[in-house]
Amino acid sequence: MTAALSAHELIARHRSTLDQALEAIRTRAYWSPHPEHPKAYGENGSLDAAAGKAAFDALLGSRLDLGQPGTDDWVGGETSPYGIDLGVTYPHADLDVLLPAMKAGQRAWRDAGAEQRAVVCLEILKRISDRTHEFAHAVMHTSGQAFMMAFQAGGPHAQDRGLEAVAYAYVEQVRTPDNAEWTKPQGKRDPLAMTKQFTPVPRGIALMIGCNTFPTWNGYPGLFASLATGNAVLVKPHPRAVLPLALTVQVAREVLAETGFDPNLVALAAERPGEGIAKTLALRPEIRIIDYTGSTEFGDWLEANARQAQVYTEKAGVNTVVVHSTSDYKGMLSNLAFSLSLYSGQMCTTPQNLLIPREGIATDQGPKSYDEVAADLARAVDGLLGDDARANALLGAIVNPDVKARLEAAAGLGEVALASREITNPDFPGAVVRSPVIVKLDGAKPDAEAAYMSECFGPVSFAVAVDSAADAVELLRRTVREKGAMTVGAYTTDPEVEESVREACLEEAAQLSLNLTGGVYVNQTAAFSDFHGSGGNPAASAALCDGAFVANRFRVVEVRREA
Repeated sequence: MTAALSAHELIARHRSTLDQALEAIRTRAYWSPHPEHPKAYGENGSLDAAAGKAAFDALLGSRLDLGQPGTDDWVGGETSPYGIDLGVTYPHADLDVLLPAMKAGQRAWRDAGAEQRAVVCLEILKRISDRTHEFAHAVMHTSGQAFMMAFQAGGPHAQDRGLEAVAYAYVEQVRTPDNAEWTKPQGKRDPLAMTKQFTPVPRGIALMIGCNTFPTWNGYPGLFASLATGNAVLVKPHPRAVLPLALTVQVAREVLAETGFDPNLVALAAERPGEGIAKTLALRPEIRIIDYTGSTEFGDWLEANARQAQVYTEKAGVNTVVVHSTSDYKGMLSNLAFSLSLYSGQMCTTPQNLLIPREGIATDQGPKSYDEVAADLARAVDGLLGDDARANALLGAIVNPDVKARLEAAAGLGEVALASREITNPDFPGAVVRSPVIVKLDGAKPDAEAAYMSECFGPVSFAVAVDSAADAVELLRRTVREKGAMTVGAYTTDPEVEESVREACLEEAAQLSLNLTGGVYVNQTAAFSDFHGSGGNPAASAALCDGAFVANRFRVVEVRREA
């Protein structure tokens, strides 16, 4: 294929960004090439707010033709959590045609080498970044995130995670040199001499199964880790969140074609209503890598049944915060209130269980009883969300009826410290917007355990009364071991308690945030510095992003000759 963009041009354009990403993952310092502020866009080819909105509006009711082979139907049916029928249709693939076409381009992609693959991936990310405003509306109207969160988490933060994966992929592939001369002395005889070549080779076709709530943020790490290591990638979006990933596939195919590679290295697998093609795809022999974000039930099924593939899962967990003591009571309440409210708690990192000693906690405002802590946290959430405009900007919309049902059922599990309220969104009257509920539970009662030892995804949290700090740590440890956790938080001014929480998290492999009272929240992580998940507890089999996330997506094949 003829390349409109040469490898030399791409390296000149993107090598410095790749080098900065490599330095960032080494130092873990703050860095991002993707601006977070909407006003940063509109120059150098990027879409400003008005152009991005117009581009999104033009997609509504359209057919998104990706030009991929094997299309046997057109499917769609996405309805925005804000009440808009998107009306976009996508190609439905005959897998027996599409999968062989995807394999056909892998040889040239493999032979391009780690650096060229990396800069092609960076070109894809750059073009996605230029369309961040358009993607933000696509993420908003498929996930229910409020616009600003969809803009940041679905745009620059997702792009950062994709770039981070490319950087790790590059590091792992160049760890072994391309060529080596090997000479072994033989005493008085001539030495043994060999010339050796080492080539990273892809496993095959990677399947990326997208989620409803964070289609780009959770999807990009696996997509770009697989692509950068030489694999073709088949993107299977969640049926309610196809558009952001379909646009991603569109951009990737354009860049691959322009750089002289087969565009079929990246393709979309959209499905008919109720078709459930993820299981079918996961068992195809061509699929050698699977990335999945979603329910524990299906994640466990993939791990047990997709034996021909390397499977990377992010499933459910029960995130816990130990509340023992604090030197900034107001700051603690404010920080927790924001964490519980952001995107209506529809994040895999949102805290669920707040473990509070039943005799109360020590604070800079004097002792606070268990009941006072629960009541004060409820007031903090009420204060944060008291203004409906602010509430809509933080909460977004409930993503699906299952979340709404769990929220409504939670009030019957115990004494309600904070009741959920219905909020109207004047811009989108069809949106289902609800504030969080906080339910008080006694950690010593068996009937309460059934509630707090299960994930209740959505704007639901439990203030769990425990007998002591030691009991809190033991319950934390058991929760992570049995149910998993993407995040753990703790508030304490006692060094011994802090150390016991830290030790529990080290032993159970859970990411820990201590004494957050400012503008950093337990449910947010920064690419290039923070690890999302650990891969060491039941909530996830992988971390975003580390060397283990990419290193087994390729193997190194050696060819050796006598010199």
